[in-house]
Amino acid sequence: MKRQVIHVFNGFHSLYGGSELEALALADQLRAQGTVKLWAISARSSARLREQYGIERMTLGHAGRLRFGSEAGSSGRAGADTYVFVGAHWRNKLWPYVIPAPRRLIYVFNTFHPKILSLTSQHPMLLRWPKTEYVFISDFQKILLDTPGVVHPSPIDVACFTPAKKVANASPVIGRLSRDFLGKHDLEDLALYREWSGDGVQVRLQGATCLADRIAPGAHLELMSEGAMPAADFLRTLDIFYYRTGSMVETFGRVVVEAMACALPVVCHRRGGYADTIRHGENGFLFDTTEEARQIVRELLLRPDLRARIGANARRTVEALYSCGELARRSQFYHGHAIAQEVA
Repeated sequence: MKRQVIHVFNGFHSLYGGSELEALALADQLRAQGTVKLWAISARSSARLREQYGIERMTLGHAGRLRFGSEAGSSGRAGADTYVFVGAHWRNKLWPYVIPAPRRLIYVFNTFHPKILSLTSQHPMLLRWPKTEYVFISDFQKILLDTPGVVHPSPIDVACFTPAKKVANASPVIGRLSRDFLGKHDLEDLALYREWSGDGVQVRLQGATCLADRIAPGAHLELMSEGAMPAADFLRTLDIFYYRTGSMVETFGRVVVEAMACALPVVCHRRGGYADTIRHGENGFLFDTTEEARQIVRELLLRPDLRARIGANARRTVEALYSCGELARRSQFYHGHAIAQEVA
């Protein structure tokens, strides 16, 4: 019997996008047990990403037949493979009609948009694909969408995101990391940044040049562009990780989990999928109001012992979340046969 191939589809627009990073990390995870191919389904996909990770673009060949990799035989059929879409869908496109139907169709749902549910759950009559199986990346997201599916936390490389091997900064450094657009920032935080930097605390914000016309950088306030430093390297320069978003609600918030993996105490707004992982006062902190955030950070600035204890607990939490056993269990979902989805 021909060996199954898992095909992972994404737009692959950005080197720093959470959806792209999730697709790449998932592919790495699945390669431990089988063959994986990556496909960019957007005409605006990053050439650098495609070259770096061996991602193929979808192209229509002779007679409108999709060129679908070397595993396709002379008949153009790829066999009984599994298609995994990560934050990208197949609706309103031509190529799904000219490629072989998958054995399984899995959609990794990493948004909140109900429209995507309707686009991916109901197939056009001419598209004879199997029923969509959903993977959600947090209980928070699944509950809000009220749709059957399994919950797998967004994969990250715990071996890459490790604690800093250095003596703590003489003066604690507060920082955050995100994509560089306003939706990732809550403007109420500007007052906190001014307050902290005015008190001589170093504040480092990567992915925050979009704030330059609203807050002036200074000796203790650094606004860095998106991707200015590799995420793991940047996180290891911090002592406290602070996070709240604006209009963009994080379905998972992988950067928060990456900060926890680096043994940082995280202080995060309660609205987001990452809140499923944070136990307030044990492995991180959650807040509802700006004043609550101010009080939590104030205590962390004064107590290096608290920072160390919370950070160590955060690292242990992430190690358990991404243990070999947990990764193997999640991978088996993709490599195995279609199973009944969990309903909760």
